[in-house]
Amino acid sequence: MTELTAPWYAPYAAALAELGPLAREGRWADCLIALNRRAAQADLHNAAGLPVRFTAEAPPAGMAYEARIHRDGLVHTRAGEGGWHDLFNALVWLVWPRTKASLNALQAAEIARHGVGGRRGGLRDAATLVDENGVLVTMPPGPWREAWSRHDWPALFVSGRAQWLAAPPLILGHALLDKLRAPYKAVCGHAWLLEAGAISAEAIDAPGDPSGPDAPAVPPENPRAVPSLDAPLAPGRLAALDVRLAAALSAGALASGRLRPLPVLGVPGWWPANQAPGFYDDATVFRPAPQRNSITPSSSRPKRSASRSSV
Repeated sequence: MTELTAPWYAPYAAALAELGPLAREGRWADCLIALNRRAAQADLHNAAGLPVRFTAEAPPAGMAYEARIHRDGLVHTRAGEGGWHDLFNALVWLVWPRTKASLNALQAAEIARHGVGGRRGGLRDAATLVDENGVLVTMPPGPWREAWSRHDWPALFVSGRAQWLAAPPLILGHALLDKLRAPYKAVCGHAWLLEAGAISAEAIDAPGDPSGPDAPAVPPENPRAVPSLDAPLAPGRLAALDVRLAAALSAGALASGRLRPLPVLGVPGWWPANQAPGFYDDATVFRPAPQRNSITPSSSRPKRSASRSSV
């Protein structure tokens, strides 16, 4: 098992320092208490304005997991088997509250439209990909984008190494966070590209800040001071990104299909072995570009790590 201090856990490090040991000891009830304390401190709400709380009680029979979150603000959080998966889900709620609320609202609306057991549809599939397996990439424009489109992995990760080190990806998908407790070379995320230029003072100049206690908060004074957004995990940056992602989701960004495959252990600085010559030559992991290289909602069916959705 990898350490919970691995670089891909960086946005969640402070919470994991408290909750990780509890989970490893099987103290799931204590985890739940700590999560709800943090949710209350953060004034965490869903898109309907209801307080979000984490509960061991499963949804009533016939009620979808996502619909319950939207209607009641209650997030089913399991103990034992599935406990780590749901713990990471809760941590993503705390660090990315607006994004999670927007994803939940989108999925709840799709369930209301098509029913619990009805056809899921491309939009709900795309939301699930982001929720379960999403990775946010924020780098300035450059040749890396075209290299990615060509699946030119050495150009993307070796020639572009400095850019990745300066702006590490941020994992949103809780199933991916769980999977990376035991990482293997073929682990692949679904990357959402947001150019660094989109992160501006306007992104953080928004009323209210439901960020978790460990998420960098919007600075209370001089909120338009942009330098705080320069470093990958600087104060205000995660909150700024959260605002931008939530707004993009509300504006229908997922309908256009914008996700790209990201072999996670190829990210510079994330896995020592990727410094070795030939690491990116493994075509079973770093695959050539298919005829259509972007992952679109209509062509992607996310695999489930649990029997119910997790937003």
